[in-house]
Amino acid sequence: MTRGPRPAPLWQCAGARWDRHGPALVWRHPAQGERLSPLTPDRPLSFTTGPRRDCVGVRRGARHTPCPTGAEVPASAVSAQCPDCARLDRSYSVAADTRTDDPRPYDVYLAWFGPDLVKVGITAAEREGARLLEQAALSYCLLGRGPLMAARRAEAVLGAALGVPDRFPYAAKRTAREAPPPPERRAADLAALHQRARGLGGLPESLALAPFEPVHHDVAFHLDRVRPAPGLIRLVPETTVAGRIDAVAGPDLHLTGTDGRALLLDTRQLAGWPLAPAAADAPTTAPVATRERAAEAPEGLF
Repeated sequence: MTRGPRPAPLWQCAGARWDRHGPALVWRHPAQGERLSPLTPDRPLSFTTGPRRDCVGVRRGARHTPCPTGAEVPASAVSAQCPDCARLDRSYSVAADTRTDDPRPYDVYLAWFGPDLVKVGITAAEREGARLLEQAALSYCLLGRGPLMAARRAEAVLGAALGVPDRFPYAAKRTAREAPPPPERRAADLAALHQRARGLGGLPESLALAPFEPVHHDVAFHLDRVRPAPGLIRLVPETTVAGRIDAVAGPDLHLTGTDGRALLLDTRQLAGWPLAPAAADAPTTAPVATRERAAEAPEGLF
């Protein structure tokens, strides 16, 4: 029996990434490495998903390690990692408290996502606020900077004393984003918390406190272009999404479909799919979950 040539490896989408240049889709190829596609407003976006979604492996800094088994990932999962790669990723993770010897300075921040949706968190100072863009914070301020364990201690003290959590269900952020109060209102909320936080006892001495300087992401997210969407696109094998980018906030792409509908695509669920180009005027055939069903789905906390 004669076998034909093996099909050429496809580019795999690895989700979205934020840096000082803005958001971009990340693409990986086993032979050609990594590429980025900027996600700019009014840019057309049209693709058809492949037959299955595969694990994206582990990325640490600039190094990417492919999944050793090429494991399939459920189409509806928020994470694009198989259980083994997810465990490896968290085995040396600041978020999981398994990386306590990181010598880099860390920032402690207060992030505003919506009314009554303010959280405390930490991020490596060298990332220069990219973490807040990834999380879709509409506004934020820094409280202080110090060693990792001091930042961790401050995060715990602030969470307990101010009654602010370190994460929220993502659906709540999406709802708040559609009609946010002006930056002045957000700044006032953050200023009050910042003042309370600076007056707390129990903060580590090695944490250098920062003055109140709010940062707003209205321009970065193009909030004036965000339209309420009826639901969230659910990616399944061999279906098409086509439209034009309106705005990007965190992992969310706000699109206008070719039929004029407002569409919402979570790029965390885009990660792992091989994508083929689709016609710019193609109809979107991927199912769209209603808000009620999307809220029931295990989208996790972020």
